[in-house]
Amino acid sequence: MDTPLAQQLDRRQPLHFIGVGGIGMSAIAGILADRGYQVSGSDPRDNAVLQDLRSRGVRVFREQSATTIAAIRSGTSTQPLVVVSSAVPATNPELQEARRAGLEIAHRSDVLAALIAGQNSVAVAGSHGKTTTSTLIASLLHATHHDPTAVIGGVVPAFGSNGRNGDGALLVAEADESDGTLVKFQAWLGLITNLELDHTDHYADLAALIATLQRFGRGCQQLLANRDCPILHEHFQASHWWSTTTAAGVAFAAIPLELNGERTVADFYEQGVRIGSFNLPLPGLHNLSNATAAMAACRLHGVSFAELRQAVEGLQAPGRRFDYRGTWSERQVVDDYAHHPSEVGATLATAQLMVRSGRSPLPQAPQRLLAVFQPHRYSRTAEFLEPFAEALCQADEVVLAPLYAAGEAPIAGISSQTLATAIQRLRPELAVTVADSLEELADAVAARSLPGDLVLAMGAGDVNGLWGRLQLREDPLATFPLAA
Repeated sequence: MDTPLAQQLDRRQPLHFIGVGGIGMSAIAGILADRGYQVSGSDPRDNAVLQDLRSRGVRVFREQSATTIAAIRSGTSTQPLVVVSSAVPATNPELQEARRAGLEIAHRSDVLAALIAGQNSVAVAGSHGKTTTSTLIASLLHATHHDPTAVIGGVVPAFGSNGRNGDGALLVAEADESDGTLVKFQAWLGLITNLELDHTDHYADLAALIATLQRFGRGCQQLLANRDCPILHEHFQASHWWSTTTAAGVAFAAIPLELNGERTVADFYEQGVRIGSFNLPLPGLHNLSNATAAMAACRLHGVSFAELRQAVEGLQAPGRRFDYRGTWSERQVVDDYAHHPSEVGATLATAQLMVRSGRSPLPQAPQRLLAVFQPHRYSRTAEFLEPFAEALCQADEVVLAPLYAAGEAPIAGISSQTLATAIQRLRPELAVTVADSLEELADAVAARSLPGDLVLAMGAGDVNGLWGRLQLREDPLATFPLAA
């Protein structure tokens, strides 16, 4: 049986990450390498993340095999600590060899918990907006010369990376709830953006998810939570609340004065008292809430509002959060990570705000919205079939990619075609196309889109490859069949 990691990491012990190129693993590996630890990892891929790790002194193996374990054990008197994430199966040959050799094995969350315990930390949890909110906190601290350490589940534009080893007092970490391991984190400030049922492959029901987040909150010295989320308001006791709907009874509030497809202007309140206005260059109410949480966390750390007001104007969302990829045949292509009905709904609402207002952070304001969506996991699609259909009805036209299983076994009667049928049941006049492959997806987008369209690709799978496939094309197709 694997043994739990001690509270402190031992600088004399090498660390080896199986799957080091993962978005969560790479951030931690890079930070530890920057701090002088001997770090290695394995990953069959070869991408910019792994190249960056190599430049920072991480030894990267392409094979995940018993020979890799033998290589990291040779030439060292201290046996390495092997780090895994929930994505590494028990059948992984490298992990099996590490166990056979009697090496100490720790979960990624144990290493992150040790980093969090090592300095004042902000741990950002919640069903939606974790990556964006933690990115905004780290970006604001960086812009106001507080130089944070950051462990984020997305690329932070201010750093060009998902992990940064800063010299400042704070560490900002994204606390993922998907596998329940966030209960290990004991942060100076816990932050919960919102809460609703998700990850039904791990949580039996909403009550189980609430209990896990409550345990996370109790483990933090202070808890900052979203008053506008009814589940949080009913089930949590927060040290500080924030809101974007009222300044009464909350520690922090941002009340919008102007909302359009390009920006949001809002008044900022503390303890019910207006202290000034700010200009947020990220459209949408969900982004205003994320930014309010980020500003509140920074204010609790002692950053002045005057500094924050100026820093807010330069904020950028993390990678894959309404990420403009380019213009193809007069269609603007945007990539987004939305894969839960609430996220899809909020993203589409923001996009339609751009269409209606004629204002947009994109090179041109879009004239129409073509939603490209890839369902993620059979279990999530089955659980939220109707909410997904309702959210997608906001689009002017829909193209569905093949369902991304994420390792799950199929569920009978659940597919992208099932979702298409649900959409057309709610809105029969809405054109919905179902593609059977990623190649066919690019064909469908080319055929169904129009000049001036915003092509918004959403999902947590491989739908983000759409932009590259469109670039390989010459001209849009003339026709493509609609879903039956």
